[in-house]
Amino acid sequence: MTKDMPETTSKTSATTTRAKPVDKDLMTRLADAGEEALQRLADLPGGQRALTAVNDLRARVDDLTKKVRGIDALEARVAKLEKDLAALKKAKTPARRSTPRKPAA
Repeated sequence: MTKDMPETTSKTSATTTRAKPVDKDLMTRLADAGEEALQRLADLPGGQRALTAVNDLRARVDDLTKKVRGIDALEARVAKLEKDLAALKKAKTPARRSTPRKPAA
């Protein structure tokens, strides 16, 4: 071993290196199984329609997600505008003078 690399580091690196291929194999196997399932689904009667509907649903959910993300910014803008409006109302409303009423004749 060299003086620059402690012995424990090399053991940790070897363990980490061995773990990564196992994860890739698992992920690859899962991806392959998913692809096979989609192929089987497409081969079923009406399966292609189901896949098309699922893809359309995914696209719609993506659009809704983008719109919902913008709601927080809109709420913040509305709160600021309401605060500004309240301040303007207070500034424009002059103090009322109390004038004596004339008695009804």
